[in-house]
Amino acid sequence: MEQLIAIIEKGQPFFNAIARNKYLKAIRDGFISVIPIIIFSSIFCLVASVPNIWGFYWPDDINNALWKCYNYSMGILAIACAATTAKHFADAQNRDLPKNNQINFISCMCAAIIGFLLLSSDTIATDAASGFNTTYLGSKGLLTAFIAAFVTGVIYKFFIKRNITVKMPEQVPPNISQTFKDIIPFSVCITVFWVFDIVFRAAFGFCFAQGVIQVFQPLFTAADGYIGLAVIYGAMSLFWFVGVHGPSIVEPAIAAALVANMTDNLAAFQAGQHASAVLTQGAQYFVVCMGGTGATLVLVFMFCFLAKSQEMRAVGKAAIVPVCFAVNEPLLFAAPIVLNPVFFVPFVFAPIANIWILKIFIDFLGMNGFMYTLPWTVPGPIGTIMGLGFQPLAFVMLALILVVDFVLYYPFFRAYDAQKCAEEAEISQEELAAKNAESLRILNQKLKDRELEKYYLCVIHGSMKQKSGVLEGWLTKDEKKNKVTVSERRTEGAKQIRTKYAVLAENGGMSLVEVELLTGRTHQIRAHFASVGHPLLGDGKYGSNALNKPLGYKKQFLYSYKLKFAFTTDAGILEYLNGRTFIAPEVWFKSEFLSGKLTKM
Repeated sequence: MEQLIAIIEKGQPFFNAIARNKYLKAIRDGFISVIPIIIFSSIFCLVASVPNIWGFYWPDDINNALWKCYNYSMGILAIACAATTAKHFADAQNRDLPKNNQINFISCMCAAIIGFLLLSSDTIATDAASGFNTTYLGSKGLLTAFIAAFVTGVIYKFFIKRNITVKMPEQVPPNISQTFKDIIPFSVCITVFWVFDIVFRAAFGFCFAQGVIQVFQPLFTAADGYIGLAVIYGAMSLFWFVGVHGPSIVEPAIAAALVANMTDNLAAFQAGQHASAVLTQGAQYFVVCMGGTGATLVLVFMFCFLAKSQEMRAVGKAAIVPVCFAVNEPLLFAAPIVLNPVFFVPFVFAPIANIWILKIFIDFLGMNGFMYTLPWTVPGPIGTIMGLGFQPLAFVMLALILVVDFVLYYPFFRAYDAQKCAEEAEISQEELAAKNAESLRILNQKLKDRELEKYYLCVIHGSMKQKSGVLEGWLTKDEKKNKVTVSERRTEGAKQIRTKYAVLAENGGMSLVEVELLTGRTHQIRAHFASVGHPLLGDGKYGSNALNKPLGYKKQFLYSYKLKFAFTTDAGILEYLNGRTFIAPEVWFKSEFLSGKLTKM
């Protein structure tokens, strides 16, 4: 077990890179943006359909009015998704472009919508009226919507990055100038989609969206089987177990299928047929992730009411409310469940068991699959019953899932509870307090003896003449004003300061600098760089508002990002830290500086 976890941990950087991929993030964020459409339309769907279970049917005029709102929102879901995905993809592309030469995401959204319509819809023309065929404008067209958004974003970036645009004189208002700037990339996008549509229809006799569905249909069918469901949701839990956000990796690959299958289920139910699709958004929200990834709803109740360990009870009480609403991070990281070998088996296999139970009820007992979408924060049991339309079998299935999850988690819960109780019995409160006090005493002494090396990143105005070195001076503090001054010569009450620095990069009249404090004084970095004519960007106290205000930055660009333990004397119970370095994974302004987004306009 530990060897398996170690192997997975080694791949964590790769999995994180996948989660940050701009194409997958655009699909995820674009899809999230249209979830209000799905939830809103499902309200009308619920009102129109659920009463049918008890033999009540709305009059035709009311029924038609309810379904009209559903069809006019859910029926154009792919159009909206093409626009939102294009917007988020354009935002990702803009991070690679200079701040003064960005893609106009509104124009990009319009081009993506038109391109999607060209690829997905046939013209309907009669003597009485004309319009679009809407077959692939809803959930069936989601894959084509993603493709249209990405093609649009790539084309726009190609032309904007190379300044292949219509340029207007500086006297022209910016909004008019932007309009002309968009003409070439917009025209090329539409032309590409138009020509491709003509060629594709001539070759195959149907629209591109239909071809995409035909290509991916075998994959959707396989994913809806027992093995496919186990791979999808086992992987989602496995990623989370090693600390990688599983849904960010798995969901973009199945997002289109989740919504399309919900729509197919509803259409089958309305036609009096069996709604047989299992891989749906409702199934993921409320069955697979009942209480969050890993199906931890029953586990948090065990922690809260069955645990003998005081620590586990405290974690359960703190986590029970958020877990009930599918926010289980407090439990995952406080228990912890993540990277805890004790809970590996139930955390990965409980979601698989849940989705298999749902599939058995659908395949063998004739229960209809999920047809209605609710917010993911609806408690799992409630979402299950409502999403399945209050079917009697849904209540039976829910009870069985809760029992199975309890059986899967309980042995591992008892083992972990016994382990924690043994630890608590071994370490008394007095010993624990003494251990913490000893750690604090040692750490304070090491700070005083300069055996901890602290490194900072900052952005300063201007360019240092020497790209690395040590700044020296004398610092005097005004206690009343809480402000310090730095001078080259020693004055009464002044303390010596030494600041080691290295310029990492220069961009647009500013420098990214790594700083190590050789002495630790109040506001040392800010005041020291300001004293040599290079104040920190955004520093209003020691910097220059005249420099900061035009750029719109109101907070100082200073970040403590690295801590190195370099003990030269015995560190006692903290000796295990000696030689270790802890680095913040991300510094909020570093990537923007290196990409040129902080450069002066």
